Amino acid sequence: MTKTVHLIKLSVGTDSVEDLAAWQASQAAQGRDGCPRHVTRMWPKREAEVLAGGSIFWVIKGLVQCRQPIVGLNRVTGEDGTNRCALVLEPGLIRVTATPKRPFQGWRYLDPADAPRDLPKNRAHEDALPPELAGALAEIGVI
Repeated sequence: MTKTVHLIKLSVGTDSVEDLAAWQASQAAQGRDGCPRHVTRMWPKREAEVLAGGSIFWVIKGLVQCRQPIVGLNRVTGEDGTNRCALVLEPGLIRVTATPKRPFQGWRYLDPADAPRDLPKNRAHEDALPPELAGALAEIGVI
């Protein structure tokens, strides 16, 4: 059985989980199948592990706030003729325990043991805390 690995990525220009959800609901972000795509320059070398139940964890305003299962990888050609990787994502965002994360470029692999836990179902629809407050609480281990 193939081990699972996740990806983690900054959601640049996004102010909230709701902003990311709104972008992904747009036609520009979706494929013909209705699944959102995120196009990235690099193809994961650990493709089999990513496709064995991996998710992309989204960092928004310095906090890992949500994730999405990755259901496929598609090769796409950019306007400049360069081959790129489109991460095919399951529609909908799963909120996770807010976890501080410093800025980084591109995406990184994330071991499942290091991944933030999903919020319990009864907390998944709570209003999000302001990023500054959530970050401060996460740093001291309250959330």
